[in-house]
Amino acid sequence: MLGNDFVYLDHAATTPLDERALEAMLPYLGGDMTLRGNPSSLHASGASAREAIEEARARVARLIGAEPEEVVFTSGGTESDNMGVLGLAAASPEKRHIVVSSIEHPAVRNAASYLEAQGYEVTKVGVSSDGIVDPSGFAEALRPETALAAVMWANNEVGAVQPIEELAEVCREQDIPFHVDAVQAAGRLPVDVSRVPVSTLALSSHKFYGPQGIGALYARRGVRLNPILFGGGQERGLRSGTQNVAGIAGFGAAASLATDELSERSLHDETLRDALISGATAIPGVRLNGHPAKRLSNNVHLSVEGVEAESLVLYLDALGYAVGSGSACASGTAGHKASPVLLAMGQGEREAFSAVRVTVGKDTKSADVDGFIDAFNSAVTRLRELSPLYSN
Repeated sequence: MLGNDFVYLDHAATTPLDERALEAMLPYLGGDMTLRGNPSSLHASGASAREAIEEARARVARLIGAEPEEVVFTSGGTESDNMGVLGLAAASPEKRHIVVSSIEHPAVRNAASYLEAQGYEVTKVGVSSDGIVDPSGFAEALRPETALAAVMWANNEVGAVQPIEELAEVCREQDIPFHVDAVQAAGRLPVDVSRVPVSTLALSSHKFYGPQGIGALYARRGVRLNPILFGGGQERGLRSGTQNVAGIAGFGAAASLATDELSERSLHDETLRDALISGATAIPGVRLNGHPAKRLSNNVHLSVEGVEAESLVLYLDALGYAVGSGSACASGTAGHKASPVLLAMGQGEREAFSAVRVTVGKDTKSADVDGFIDAFNSAVTRLRELSPLYSN
């Protein structure tokens, strides 16, 4: 049971629903059928739903510098990543090679593995010990037969921000479609597809205070993209299925708020992030993972010598602090495995099993960070005392 002292520090996994986004959703969740008709219907009720969708589409487009018609609504980041990778590959069936970074989200990594099982050759581009893709190594991996390349804008575990503009230019020069997972970046970094020549880009509402279960794929005008879902032809024929009007309305509101409040939120998060890094790494045997400067404004990813991550997460939870062990998208799955991201950064398996991710949000307070550092210190000290793997 969660009490009043519960402090949520796992905003990379999901963020609280902003009350203003909830307010935008409510009219489409009730029983008023003048509002919540099927958007494909011709009558006035359907028109009201369509109007809400198009207003939200314009708001999401504004967040990333796109045109509204380039935004396709999906069920979330995973579907958007799958649509980008599989849809771009299917659009160029004569090309059987793809390039992905070694630190991609499972939604991209597993889509690439699926293509590999279908006979594609997959080249994984490595990263530095700070988790940054080398543009020269990336360029060398591309070939005339490359159907697409994919690199995430910012890593979901260690928060490393990639040189996306440079990578996108490399792909543009070689006329290779470029998919970008911007699920963690959008709403935290300036993302502008009018300036950065990506082909497709994945978004997820619940990463910036919108509802869960709704996302979008940006598909640049003129880019060839095949659908991966088939049905009634909604969303320009790229994503069939009756749209989630309430979710889309909330997504649009959250996107508008993220656009207007980006600078304020980033400064707030950076201040708390830096305080958290300073306090946590003052503890002996605690090290920051990811690039010290090229990182998300809210991300603190720590390796803790002599402590197993899941034990630390559960201990902190008992003390009233919710943090993550690696990626929430992978840590809850069957078969506990070391983080592929940390392994790609050159860490050993024992190190990879000792990492926790702490991510602040727009409603996190300085007192929350101060309290967490004290709790973190206590938890680390106690777990080391109990660990047969650690001795002073």
